[in-house]
Amino acid sequence: MKASRISLILESGALTLPEVGQIAVYGAGADEDLRALPKERLEIIQGFKPDYDALEARGFQVAVAATGPYAASIVMLDRSKAKTRMLIAQAVAKTPNGLIIVDGLKTQGADGLYKECRKRLTVSEAFSKAHGKLFWFTAAPAFDDWAHAGPIQLEDGFQTVAGVFSAEKIDRGSKALVAALPEKLPKRLADLGAGWGYLSRHILSREKIRELHVIEADFAALECARKNVTDDRAHFHWADATQLTPTQPFDGIITNPPFHTSRKADPDIGRAFISAAAGMLTPSGQLWLVANRHLPYERTLAETFRFVEEISGDSSFKILRATKPLRGTRPPR
Repeated sequence: MKASRISLILESGALTLPEVGQIAVYGAGADEDLRALPKERLEIIQGFKPDYDALEARGFQVAVAATGPYAASIVMLDRSKAKTRMLIAQAVAKTPNGLIIVDGLKTQGADGLYKECRKRLTVSEAFSKAHGKLFWFTAAPAFDDWAHAGPIQLEDGFQTVAGVFSAEKIDRGSKALVAALPEKLPKRLADLGAGWGYLSRHILSREKIRELHVIEADFAALECARKNVTDDRAHFHWADATQLTPTQPFDGIITNPPFHTSRKADPDIGRAFISAAAGMLTPSGQLWLVANRHLPYERTLAETFRFVEEISGDSSFKILRATKPLRGTRPPR
């Protein structure tokens, strides 16, 4: 495990944590180096299910929302600038007069954030290492305007929050998938990686569907989906879609799988969704999937389904339909 900036600066003695009191860590990932922190005093705030489960398996106390009060809070930068600001405001509110540590990569906006914070209050010198920055300050009411200001309102009454996928506009790929779906769909369906519920609501516009399982790993996105999809036929699951084993197989699966773990595209995520979907379907089950045109999913589909076809698309997206999953294609857990 590569040494993190927080471990390096604590081990150097340049920064000291409070000797007593609970410490919050916002946004730590599954493999985060936290060895220099007092494990018994940590509460990690993490809403992404794979990271949540991995951290819990490492013996950490993990929660989807901050409880507080804390003696110190560590905020790991998010890819979303709006979410990072919201987390800092929340950390300040939950850590009265306590220590606030901010840590992140330059590609996540660490340089700009450091400058913004210095304009608001007294901030330490930045500790720069491994393409990132870490700095700290004492909590003060200097970030009230960064606090959560309520849901983001989109067309057709959809609500999102900062930090979820496609928070400020409806994803073009999801729109393309909705337009390509047949009017008649199987009765028992799943929406894998459902996000804030755009696909799910449109799927449930079909009257003959008996149930739809809305499966999403991002807790905040799933909470949005609960508000956006109010049909009684919807069943919500906070789960890693690549690891879920349904109580009974689905007749059909519809998905717009994620393909980023950072700024770089990672087709392995979509491939894992495809393999997982094949293992969740009945022998005659069907999968509908949208993907960016450049993503190489056809080989994985051919290895996991008997029939694969492109049913729609344009220069940016392709809509793929796969039927009759091949047994034994799901990777072992």
